Amino acid sequence: MFGAPHPVIASASRFLPLPRRPLDAAGASGQVRRWYENELGWPTVPGDPLRLAVGVRYDVLDVPAEAGHAALRRLAPGSPVALHGDRMLFLVAAGSAEELPGLLEWLDWGSLPLDLGAIGAGGLMAAPSRPVPREEGEEGDAPLRGASPPPGRPGRAGSQGAAVWLRPPEPGCEVEASLPTLSALGGGGNAPGLVRLVNTVATQCHRVRLRRACAQPPALRAQGR
Repeated sequence: MFGAPHPVIASASRFLPLPRRPLDAAGASGQVRRWYENELGWPTVPGDPLRLAVGVRYDVLDVPAEAGHAALRRLAPGSPVALHGDRMLFLVAAGSAEELPGLLEWLDWGSLPLDLGAIGAGGLMAAPSRPVPREEGEEGDAPLRGASPPPGRPGRAGSQGAAVWLRPPEPGCEVEASLPTLSALGGGGNAPGLVRLVNTVATQCHRVRLRRACAQPPALRAQGR
C-alpha cells in the first residue's frame, strides 16, 4: 500500500562552513609574535592579547609614566623602554626584581611610598607593537610611527591602551648586553648601572608624589600626614 520512503535531501545551506575569523587581526598578531620570538629571541605566552614572559631574558622596572619621562631626560639612551597606559616599563637585567627592595633600602628610599615596582621571573608584560622607523625630525623618546598613540602623557594619567616602544630593542642584538645591571659598570653600551637607574627613577617618583601632595586641598593634605 505504501511505497518506499523517499530519501530526504538536506538543503545544501545547512552544510555551509561557518564564517571564519577575520585574517587581518590574527595575521598581524602572528607577525608581532614571530618578530619577538624569531628576530629577538624573546619568549611569549599563548593567547591574545600578546604577552611577553618576563624573568628569562630580562626583568622590568615598572614606574609612573610622569616619573619615567623625567628620568629619561636624565639618562643616556641605552636599554629598551616601553609605555603602557600611565606606566613606563624599563627593561633591566634578569634577576633585578629580586634585588630591588634591598637596593631601595640601601639608597635610603625603602621607607617611602614611591609607586615603583618590578616584574621578575614568572611575570608577564604586555607586548608593545612592533616598532616602525621614525621619520626625520621626530623626537627620540616619542612612540614610534605605526604604533598606537601614547596612552599617557607626563603629568596626567592616560587611558589604558596598547603598549608602545619609546626606546625599542634592536633585532639581531643580544638584549642582555644593553640592560642595566648591579655591576659597577652597568650594562654594555650606554646603559646606566642598575643603581643609577633605580636612584634616578626613585628620585623622580618622589618628586611626582610631592607635587601631587602639594596640589591637594589643605584638608586632604592634613589627612595624608
